[in-house]
Amino acid sequence: MRRRNFITLLGGATAWPLAARAQQPKLPTIGYLGATTPLAASQMFAAFVQRLRELGWIEGRNVGIEVRWAEGRNERYAQIASEFVQFRVDVIVAHGNAAVAAAKQATSVIPIIFPVAGDPLGTGLVSNLGRPGGNITGLSLQQTDLAAKRLELLREVVPSLRRLAIMANVGNPASVLETGEVQAAARTFGVEVAIFEIRRAEDIAVTFQTLKDRADALYVVGDPLIVANSIRINTWAHAARLPTMHGTREYVDTGALMSYGPNFPDLYRRAAEYVDRVLRGAKPGDLPVEQPTKFDFVVNLNTAKAIGLTIPESFLLRADEVIE
Repeated sequence: MRRRNFITLLGGATAWPLAARAQQPKLPTIGYLGATTPLAASQMFAAFVQRLRELGWIEGRNVGIEVRWAEGRNERYAQIASEFVQFRVDVIVAHGNAAVAAAKQATSVIPIIFPVAGDPLGTGLVSNLGRPGGNITGLSLQQTDLAAKRLELLREVVPSLRRLAIMANVGNPASVLETGEVQAAARTFGVEVAIFEIRRAEDIAVTFQTLKDRADALYVVGDPLIVANSIRINTWAHAARLPTMHGTREYVDTGALMSYGPNFPDLYRRAAEYVDRVLRGAKPGDLPVEQPTKFDFVVNLNTAKAIGLTIPESFLLRADEVIE
């Protein structure tokens, strides 16, 4: 299915009010809390639905999927989670720490699966990775563990890196933890760090105006607010001729310089496997939180040329994908 048609179909399906759906015979129902937008998450959602089909769960035939999008706005999470609880969905799939926390606050009974979450143990989403207990489990991003590796890659393409700017949504506990790891890694390399905190989309322009001429590169700590504004961030970074490092390839698709991190579609396929097990009777608290097994290193050569950065061929050969 073509991407545009897929998104149109998705938007049409989610427009049905829950009350109207409730009048139909009740199928096992998945409440899907998307943290960003249908466009930004189309590949991830498609991977999730495809894996469900492979496991025998076909929407409209033997399972229902209620999809809601928070569009990177934290205030939407509690509203959507409450709606799912009222509708009595059988499982909630929630993307990211803030969404999972809102779902956790809304219910201690309905199973909650997170396809991606930053340090779920450190941020208090679960009390044990091997046996989470309660009604929550899923897949950890390991973003804090990868922070030093990302900074090493950034130093390779910017050998003169002495001043690093970090942009992070400080309203996200996982982003705060990752920021701390980047700072620690920077100290070992003798790199000066300036942290630019954002909490809403309006803070992004102010950040770039403030960091002008104060940084040699920008490390962007990913989260739903960042994803929803990735094009805006990349536009400002291009104008400032700043090399950028991100945690997932989705940012590079919209113009970031490079990324290193887990493959999100793969994580979503694995999240569908959790949902399958829960719908067949497994308790989420008995299912261990798993880690990524597939990682992508992606470089956007068009962006490098646009900001006047020359990247060695030997470096490009190490990338899983080069966009040009």
